[in-house]
Amino acid sequence: MTKTAKEQALKILNNNMVGTMATIQQNKPHSRYMTFFNDDFTLYTATSNNTHKVEEVQKNPNTHILLGYDGKGFGDAFLEIEGTVTVSDDETMKEKVWNKALKGWFDGPEDPTLIILKITPTHIRVMNTKGLEPQIVEL
Repeated sequence: MTKTAKEQALKILNNNMVGTMATIQQNKPHSRYMTFFNDDFTLYTATSNNTHKVEEVQKNPNTHILLGYDGKGFGDAFLEIEGTVTVSDDETMKEKVWNKALKGWFDGPEDPTLIILKITPTHIRVMNTKGLEPQIVEL
């Protein structure tokens, strides 16, 4: 049975945590690898409140994320996600996103430098599915 673009996108989101996130730094795109957690199509990523990316999204909340390509070759499906970012220090959100992989950077979900970037997608495309045209995910 063929999956819809929405089903395929959710599968990619649920099976891939690491992707690139682009912001604008000094009027130029700036990308970095980030670890993402998702709740349906909303993405969350943890960061320190004193990083450049926080300053960047406060000046321009638009982002572009690539997620899902696993490097096996042509035909690996991945997502292109355009969205807007909000910065949150909400304790509930920190608890929700917290996992042991973050221990290398933060003391725990109560660490005062830990903040969460919430990405609300405005446009999602499923790309590179066995050479097919990109599929738009209806949100």
